[in-house]
Amino acid sequence: MITFQKIKWKNFLSTGDHFSEIDFTKNGTNLIVGTNGTGKSTVLDALTFSLFNKPFRKINKSQLINATNEKDCLVEVEFNINGKEYLVRRSIKPNLFEIEVNGQKMHKQADDRAMQKILEENILKVNYKSFTQIVILGSSAFVPFMQLSGTNRREVIEDLLDIRIFSAMNTIIRDKIRKQKEEIQVLDLKKDNIKDKLQMQEKFIEELDNRGKENIKGKRKKIDELMSETDSYTSKNEQLQSDALDLTKEQEKVTGSSKKLRSLNNLKGKLSNKVATITKEHKFFTDNVTCPTCTQPIEESFRLNRISDAQTKAKELQSGYQELEKAIKNEEEREHLFTKLSKEITKLNNGISQNNTRISGHNRQIRDLESEIQKLTDQLANRNTEHEKLAEFNNNLQNIFKELADKKTKITYHDFAYSLLKDDGVKTKIIKKYLPFINQQVNRYLQKMDFYINFKLNEEFSETIESPIHENFSYSSFSEGEKMRIDLALLFTWREVARVKNSVNTNLLIMDEVFDSSLDGMGTDEFLKIIRYVIKDANVFVISHKPDLQEKFENVIRFEKLKGFSRMTS
Repeated sequence: MITFQKIKWKNFLSTGDHFSEIDFTKNGTNLIVGTNGTGKSTVLDALTFSLFNKPFRKINKSQLINATNEKDCLVEVEFNINGKEYLVRRSIKPNLFEIEVNGQKMHKQADDRAMQKILEENILKVNYKSFTQIVILGSSAFVPFMQLSGTNRREVIEDLLDIRIFSAMNTIIRDKIRKQKEEIQVLDLKKDNIKDKLQMQEKFIEELDNRGKENIKGKRKKIDELMSETDSYTSKNEQLQSDALDLTKEQEKVTGSSKKLRSLNNLKGKLSNKVATITKEHKFFTDNVTCPTCTQPIEESFRLNRISDAQTKAKELQSGYQELEKAIKNEEEREHLFTKLSKEITKLNNGISQNNTRISGHNRQIRDLESEIQKLTDQLANRNTEHEKLAEFNNNLQNIFKELADKKTKITYHDFAYSLLKDDGVKTKIIKKYLPFINQQVNRYLQKMDFYINFKLNEEFSETIESPIHENFSYSSFSEGEKMRIDLALLFTWREVARVKNSVNTNLLIMDEVFDSSLDGMGTDEFLKIIRYVIKDANVFVISHKPDLQEKFENVIRFEKLKGFSRMTS
């Protein structure tokens, strides 16, 4: 139970810099009275602002600050829940939101929204909408239960019956279902991946079993072919090397012909010069009997001897010259043979080099093929390992199938729980259980206010209203005074339900101007009887501008305005 103890405020709306304070525990029935504009309804705005950061009336938050002082707007409310003393402090300019528990400030959360969530969900266990349905009945900003939408009506009743936890549970289960579906998607991907690996492994093993030996046989055949060609090239090289050796030997025989030819040609030149000199001397002595230089006669015997010597030498030289030319020709033939043999030897060596290149290429291919054969041989030898891999893939696949089955089973259970926790599930069954009690209490309070109708709420929280005279009434069919009686009956009923469920049960009941317009004199008297004799667990605060009601209440709190500021008097 929430036991409200005290509230105080300053610089709030028309209240100035001095605290206004109301004790919620002092008297059973209290009348808050004052003329219009004196600030008597401020307590409603202060209470909801402190607890929910939202004034009761439609006032902007910035307008809550006293227009004269413009700062230090502060509201504090004290209450007790299950032996724990709470104080909620909220201010504007400076902005402040604090919660104290047994005199100790609660640890500040990340932001005020987080603190507000703790206050509503963990401490008060009620939100603004449900709080105002149970604690406050107002004539202006208040929206009665019967004027709420079906969704909001359900929200109020779920809060009263303390079954909104099922909605939170439903959200948790929905998140679990979503997470499990995501996990199933991941497992499906893993399953498909392992299936692909499994198929590849099976194909690989099949390749090993069916084609491994055939591949080895084909590669060995290729090696044999390459080795045969290598042997052929090797044999060709041996023949080419033998031929080259023979030619080299032949070449050695004519080695040095070039040098000898050059010597012979030099000798030929010298011999040609000597022949020319002898020929010139022969012609000189043949043609001249006197010396052309000194004009003296040449001795005839000398001249003839010279001519004879010249002729003899000429013949000798001529014979030597012919032999020399023969020798030159012979050496020229030897030199030509040397060059020819060199070309043939080079050709043979080129052939040997080409064959060596082919042999190297073949040897490289043979090594590669032998390596491939070894690899295939190892793979064939390790087929057991490959079968173990296949078995591992199968095992992993079976585990994933099992995990998928488990998760799908969990989803089935969660789906079932989710369906139970939906609005038309367990919550509806609980609501069905309490609807007769709710309808009974509403009609009981209506009868105490001399309003004899049969009021019923169904599972969709739509009303059915019957009277002794008419059937199928609706809430909107009634006068304002009759609507007020229904609203009061529902308010009292909600408090009774809260008391039974101990959900948002509280000692506080505040009503704003319920007597001022909607209730006639008879209705007022009946209402006072109810709050005095029936609603015994509540301290009732009635706000009104009618001074003639003062004698009917145990305590009167008066509001007045002085120099533009509201203040309380008693």
